Amino acid sequence: MDLSDALTVARGRTQAVLTTIKRDGKPQLSNVGHTVGDDGLIRVSITATRAKYHNLVRTPWAALHVNGADFWSYAVLECDAELTAVAQDPHDATADELVAVFTAIAGKEHPDWEEYRRAMVTDQRVVLRLRPQRAYGLLSES
Repeated sequence: MDLSDALTVARGRTQAVLTTIKRDGKPQLSNVGHTVGDDGLIRVSITATRAKYHNLVRTPWAALHVNGADFWSYAVLECDAELTAVAQDPHDATADELVAVFTAIAGKEHPDWEEYRRAMVTDQRVVLRLRPQRAYGLLSES
């Protein structure tokens, strides 16, 4: 599977499994919501207090497993990972990007953007940007 096909699968879904590398070298998996931008970057909202954040600071690599149309169809994107700064102010660049990620994943506006932006600071949210480098998977025949 080439990167273009894998990104097409990822664009068709907003839920995936993110794999990062723990300190002991073993994988750590998390269910996440994601969006794929026109720039080909995959973006995920995560918190700076969770294991996946610390794993990514230590080893800036991740794999994203996205299910396809049926159980036998899937794409895995192996990616270089980049983390934004932790949201420090409801109107900083990270909070702005988190608003864009929310809108892309939810497909709608939030009922109270000011409340959402404050929550991003309180939750210590960051945007994980994944730059796909390699892909594999299987597209179903149906």
